[in-house]
Amino acid sequence: MKNHVWRPLIVALVGIALLLTARAVMVPKDFGVNGRSFTYGFYRKGNVDDWKNFKVKYRGKEYCVECHDDKVTENLASPHKVIECENCHGPAVDHPETPATLPVDRTRELCLRCHAHLAYPQSNRAKMPAISPDEHNPGIDCVECHNPHNPDLEAMQ
Repeated sequence: MKNHVWRPLIVALVGIALLLTARAVMVPKDFGVNGRSFTYGFYRKGNVDDWKNFKVKYRGKEYCVECHDDKVTENLASPHKVIECENCHGPAVDHPETPATLPVDRTRELCLRCHAHLAYPQSNRAKMPAISPDEHNPGIDCVECHNPHNPDLEAMQ
């Protein structure tokens, strides 16, 4: 064969050899040895214990109801019942030990993540009550007029 065929072939073979060598050196020995699963075996067996020891950050309403049953009950009777408490209050990772209280995001931007008007009539998002942020009380936080635990109620007192 001519040189114009051999040179690219040699470059390709050297590239493949380098790739396989790098993979053999960099990929841990316990990677992909756990059989088939939803990850198709692409995880490290040693990593399973790491994930078992990983501290849960989000706990869900079941955790919140132990101390805040009044707020959870109010929320479950509202259109916001599908939203977890931690979407607004932040992760309850060490609550109530530290911090003693979770920070509450009372900003307008939090509400607008879901309630800003989007012009997609076929989406599920279009079925939600929406506002035009520039027209509906600009500069005022939503919690000044709406109870986030039950948005059907008027101004919080």
